[in-house]
Amino acid sequence: MKTQKIIHYATKSLFTALMLFSISMYLFNNEAIRGAFIGFGYPAYLVYPLASAKLLGLIAIWQTKFKTIKEWAYAGFTFNVILAFFAHTMINDGEHLFALIGIILLVTNYITYKKLNQ
Repeated sequence: MKTQKIIHYATKSLFTALMLFSISMYLFNNEAIRGAFIGFGYPAYLVYPLASAKLLGLIAIWQTKFKTIKEWAYAGFTFNVILAFFAHTMINDGEHLFALIGIILLVTNYITYKKLNQ
């Protein structure tokens, strides 16, 4: 049980750091990110709403009161990192590694979350 908690909080912390880095890039390097979104074929206006959604998702996975909201946040992050992986892979920009790391951290964190809350 103690090992599960360590893995859970370590993966959640690392995933949070990855998402905070992403959010900071969306906000402080906006022109480059907007260009990347356009390169993916996505509308550039999604940058700010996605940054906001990521921040709200982080709050949701760290809170302990509303389990349904936490589940929805995990689902949203799952879609986000999988789509990011394939978007980077499809345009072959070499940035898919961060999304792959995000997938691994998110899946590991979710599995340990479910084991700890059985």
